[in-house]
Amino acid sequence: MAPVSAPGCTGVILAGGQATRFGGLPKGLELVRGKRVIDRVADALRSACDELLLVANDPAAAGWLPGVPATADIRPGLGSLGGLLTALTRAGSPVVIVAWDMPFVPGGLLRALREEGESGAYDAVLPRSGSRRGAEPLCAYYTQACAAPIERQLGAGDRRMIGFLGEVRVHWLDPAAIRRFGDPARIFLNINEPADLETAQGLTDTGSE
Repeated sequence: MAPVSAPGCTGVILAGGQATRFGGLPKGLELVRGKRVIDRVADALRSACDELLLVANDPAAAGWLPGVPATADIRPGLGSLGGLLTALTRAGSPVVIVAWDMPFVPGGLLRALREEGESGAYDAVLPRSGSRRGAEPLCAYYTQACAAPIERQLGAGDRRMIGFLGEVRVHWLDPAAIRRFGDPARIFLNINEPADLETAQGLTDTGSE
């Protein structure tokens, strides 16, 4: 029997949130060491995925990344989980999703997430981390099998990014595996407020791409 080819994979840039701690400004358009954060994320995703998609509700989003399709949330006002549902619905393929305020996510890590996901054994692949969630759901791989559990969770009024994971097959990428691509604290740094941007400016572009 001929092997079944792996499905394509869409790299999704999730540009959500009101950026209240960043004065309401579009933080992904800020420069880190001379390059916009959104461009850094797009480059990392291009090295790991077959095509890109931008999920953003800002009317100006269509002009942020020429040549990359942009879509608003299919169900507005549901936060990052609603953005993930939009990504899975619009992409029509498994996705690697990265928040647009994470300037140092390396392509090597994203390729590792995709490789684990395309084994066929899992519906989601997430890195473990020292964050309050204990994981990085906005730097992860998801298949369409996650869509229905997300719908049910949102229907129950629960917007937690990791709330649906108990209903799907999850693989956790452990810290040792992540460290092959650099310092996890640097990899998962996100720009929530001006102080984070200052921190990012002081970090060098090192790590495994």
